[in-house]
Amino acid sequence: MRLSPSLFFTTNCEPALAFYEQCGLGRGTILLRWGDNNMPVRTEAMRGKVLHARFEGPGVLFHASDNDDAEPMKGSALMLDFDDLTAMQALFDRMAAGGRITVPLAPQNWGTSFGMIVDAFGVQWMFSCSGG
Repeated sequence: MRLSPSLFFTTNCEPALAFYEQCGLGRGTILLRWGDNNMPVRTEAMRGKVLHARFEGPGVLFHASDNDDAEPMKGSALMLDFDDLTAMQALFDRMAAGGRITVPLAPQNWGTSFGMIVDAFGVQWMFSCSGG
């Protein structure tokens, strides 16, 4: 068994995935669109939007889609664990662009470096590094 989260966007799934790829988090490996290849369309406004996507990178696997009834992410965050503080700082800075830092990246009293952001697409991310 493996936990593989699914992110729901209203209409900006594709730009979010492109942003995550540009940041160096990984890349999209599957992309299916509403209305393509006889895929059903709930509303015409969703035609061409992302029905299902798979995003993969080293140690990263999640799914994503556009859903016109999606709600903003609340009560959870995606946690990225690092062994390399420099790599974590670089990804934190790239993914914070256009978003909001909710906990600045800094050493914590529990022994790790830790920070949190809400990215430009409303997804909450936590960054933790035991190596510094």
